[in-house]
Amino acid sequence: MTGIVQDCGSGHFMAIEFGHAFNIYKRLLHYVKPYTGRLVIASVAMLGVAATSAASALLIKNVLDDVFINKNRQLLLLIPAAIIIFRGVCRYVRAYLMASAGVRMVRDIRNDLYRHLHRLSMSYFTETPTGTLMSRVTYDVSMIQGAVTEALTGAIRDVFMILALAGVVLYRSPVLGAISLLAAPLAFYPLVQFGRRMKRSSRKSQEQMGDLTKLMQEKIAGIGLVKASGTEDEELERFKTHNERMVGTFLKIQRVQAMSSPVMELIGAFSIALIIWIGGVMVIDGKMTVGEFFSFLTALMMLYEPIKHINSVNNMIQQGLAAAERVFELLDISPDVTDAPDAVRLPHAQGKIQFKNVSFRYDKEWVLRDINLEIDSGMKLAIVGTSGGGKSTLINLIPRFYDVTEGSVEIDGYDVRSVTQKSLRNQISVVSQEIVLFNDTIKSNICYGIDDVSDEKLFGAIEAAYAQDFINSLPGGVETVVGERGTRLSGGQRQRLSIARAILKESPILILDEATSSLDTESESLVQKALDNLIAERTTLIIAHRISTVTNAERIIVISRGRIVESGPHNELIELKGEYSRLYSLLVENG
Repeated sequence: MTGIVQDCGSGHFMAIEFGHAFNIYKRLLHYVKPYTGRLVIASVAMLGVAATSAASALLIKNVLDDVFINKNRQLLLLIPAAIIIFRGVCRYVRAYLMASAGVRMVRDIRNDLYRHLHRLSMSYFTETPTGTLMSRVTYDVSMIQGAVTEALTGAIRDVFMILALAGVVLYRSPVLGAISLLAAPLAFYPLVQFGRRMKRSSRKSQEQMGDLTKLMQEKIAGIGLVKASGTEDEELERFKTHNERMVGTFLKIQRVQAMSSPVMELIGAFSIALIIWIGGVMVIDGKMTVGEFFSFLTALMMLYEPIKHINSVNNMIQQGLAAAERVFELLDISPDVTDAPDAVRLPHAQGKIQFKNVSFRYDKEWVLRDINLEIDSGMKLAIVGTSGGGKSTLINLIPRFYDVTEGSVEIDGYDVRSVTQKSLRNQISVVSQEIVLFNDTIKSNICYGIDDVSDEKLFGAIEAAYAQDFINSLPGGVETVVGERGTRLSGGQRQRLSIARAILKESPILILDEATSSLDTESESLVQKALDNLIAERTTLIIAHRISTVTNAERIIVISRGRIVESGPHNELIELKGEYSRLYSLLVENG
């Protein structure tokens, strides 16, 4: 009874597993659809290959009985030539069209995946390592190609060949054909078991590849710290551990592949041995001619190849399905921040910002509570507070990097959730201590995201950012490539390019997030001059650790534990001798 329950449970599990795999393949076929024409022609070519295989087996009788026994020289030349030429053309057409459809399909999946990544909210990127995402876009998508094109079309080709050759087998000897075809179901059980193991191991290998890519990305990005700390050997050992773990999983995959072929070979060998014995008896008894038997045997042995190949195809399909699951998991993630269906374009803003009863939390942890704040157009507002108090979260709500949990943020009376993200963010410039520069020219980095920039505007922004001297000293001027993350430039130079970009954008709202906190005194002086040019006539929100920036602000708010505890100009807050006075004393001590 227990065995029956286990069998039923196993059958139910297999049904669910099959349904899940079918749904994944259904989604994958969406990417195949644009290339249906290529696949149809390739399928016709595969049909041609199958036909030549069947013809080869069928004509064995003619070759033995007519060519060798009756000595027909014309058939001796005609049959091989016709089969070789036709089969070669069909195989070329199939291979090329399959490859072209496959690479285009992979291109489309990568495009959709990359497009979707840009739609996801900031919260997703703060929680997901970059290396993991890189692995999915590169390695996982490549694994899908084989499952959708080579495996799918290989399965179609094998089915064509099996049907054609089975027809020859049954035509030559219905009795022997029926006996031989009864062995086919014996291959089904190991096929399912090997496929299940392959899918499980493949998914694990893809996850480990993501971990390895993540480790490489982190350590290469932080190579300066690694070298300064002298931890190269420790990092090598850590990499070796991850790499060895992935090798172990790949070896499991190879064991499954290596084991599946002998099992299929064994099933085939028993079947063919039985058929040779029975067929030999029939020839001796005069029930078949030698030519008929060898034609039958050739078709049977050729039939065994596509049946065996289905095992390899199944392994490839399971690897592809495991990769597709991971890709679709990413594509199915919905962004936290989206445009409302009736979102409108935000007109050119005056820069008035209002926080109305704003509260915000990450998961269950409240970061901001009951924030009510009005910032007039053109005001310079400084935001101070202890680390983790909610300063950066507050300013990230303005460009909708995150959405409020309660309340609303408004710009010129528009709730930021009621306007398109693109029009909103076009009105806001952000300059932070984490400068983002791409491995491109200085000009491209300054003009990033800004269309139709004239040379006059470009060099005006460069001059206002006090960047012209160091740019002119470079061999390529504005066409100089800055290196990955701007590593060929100093911190102050990178920051001035970031300021030049913000000046060029001409947005009415400016956010400065500790923009000078990591600079030396000389660099800070130049950057501060550039910031003075940038701040002019803009609504500016400043998170800063520098005294001058704080004291020159028209208004200062103090955030502690997610709430505004003090607000006012510098002198009034100093007289209160409260939280701001204490923080200001710390700023003075830190210079």
